[in-house]
Amino acid sequence: MINAEHFLFIGAILLFVAVMAGKVAYRFNAPALLLFLAVGLFFGYDILSFNSPELTQFIGMISLCIILFSGGMDTKFSEIRPVLAEGITLATAGVLMTALLLGGFIYLVAPWIGLELSFPLSLLLASTISSTDSASVFSILRTRRQGLSENLRPLLELESGSNDPMAYILVILLVKMLGGEGNEEVGLGGAVLMFVVQMVVGALIGYGFGRASVWIINKINLNNASLYSVLLLACVFFTFSFTSLIKGNGYLAVYIAGLIVGNNKLVNKRTVTTFFDGITWLFQIIMFLMLGLLVNLDEVIHLQTIILGVSAGLFLMLVARPIATLTCLAPFRRLSRKARLYISWVGLRGAVPIIFATYPWVAKIEGAELVFNVVFIMTIISLVVQGTTVSSMAELFGLAYTEKESKFESALQDKVRSAFTEIAVTEQMLSEGNTLNKVSLPDNTLVVMVCRDGDYFVPKGNAELQMGDKLLILSDRNDELQIHYKEYGVEDIIEFK
Repeated sequence: MINAEHFLFIGAILLFVAVMAGKVAYRFNAPALLLFLAVGLFFGYDILSFNSPELTQFIGMISLCIILFSGGMDTKFSEIRPVLAEGITLATAGVLMTALLLGGFIYLVAPWIGLELSFPLSLLLASTISSTDSASVFSILRTRRQGLSENLRPLLELESGSNDPMAYILVILLVKMLGGEGNEEVGLGGAVLMFVVQMVVGALIGYGFGRASVWIINKINLNNASLYSVLLLACVFFTFSFTSLIKGNGYLAVYIAGLIVGNNKLVNKRTVTTFFDGITWLFQIIMFLMLGLLVNLDEVIHLQTIILGVSAGLFLMLVARPIATLTCLAPFRRLSRKARLYISWVGLRGAVPIIFATYPWVAKIEGAELVFNVVFIMTIISLVVQGTTVSSMAELFGLAYTEKESKFESALQDKVRSAFTEIAVTEQMLSEGNTLNKVSLPDNTLVVMVCRDGDYFVPKGNAELQMGDKLLILSDRNDELQIHYKEYGVEDIIEFK
């Protein structure tokens, strides 16, 4: 009999192994989330017994709330504003078009391999995997610190963060149409009405509760700074549950709430951000581990299931996703052809489709286990093929650049109003002498810190400077400072806003 100590012991081992697997994945340029899933598969095959789609769905729901909210917090309006129309189009019409194309393909191909799937069930299977996975996209793009030109990174993050609600609505509607356990059948008119209500209510509640959360955090004046993170977490869950209870889309609501919170001034924002970064990774690991434990490999490796999963996965990557993406982006002329092709390729699938595949399973839809197993195979194919080529494809299309990692960012405080910039010492700066007091700077400007070979120190006027030194400069006269930078031949400038 497994008691609490055994449970914690096993959980600790799983988390430790998963984190170590993530380190290995980074070294070999593979998605860490894929190895988290592999760890779950390994322990679930012959070591642990786990078969609860209901619990998996519940944990997945909590995880998605945190992941979407955290993703929204990290997304800046200034970055997504230029690509807002493209992102919304991909998140709505793109998801619907992908589901229809893939559903039609599955319906036509299934009889050839000896499977009889109705068109609604085929469409349900396609809908579960029609959205790109925010957890996969966020983790890969941010972990590798690879920049993408043409505003592609905010566009991909906006799409992946906002298209889960569309896929969720399609899944729920089709489960209802198929008459799953505990669900009343709905017609086409009812489905359209449900879609409109879900999106409108979700958007409005998300915006309103996002504003309310900012006001509460800034006004409550807690004595313990750590409690602000706990309070905001409560706001996240309240936003999701309240929106769902009044028939809105909770996932859309928490994502929009995250956008509002992340783009407003917040008390102890750095502490809150650090907390959500950590808890997001924790729940990503837990979610992928549980999904791995839930999968029954004996059913997955069935020949018909493998053939359908592989053929549908290849069709999704090579046909459905490109057609849907290129069609949705056709009205927008800003993006280059290479950028469009790259977007069509980076349609990663991850934990979200597998979680959505538990909904027909829990509702006891006939053929639900087949749907789950096929979606699992398609997800693995996507993570292996697309997840490992995110960086290389960007380089191939000439869209990648290396992001500069600041040496000083962690030292900045949220309430500082003056402008901080980071620069490297140039030869022109040392032309009048190699001490700090020989460098001409505007009034109200200070060199507050120097980084040299990983060591930090606060300089005096007679401090000697060397080529390669990084300077953290604080100034109230940023415009004048930029003129001095040009005179000194400074090209690489990191600004803190």
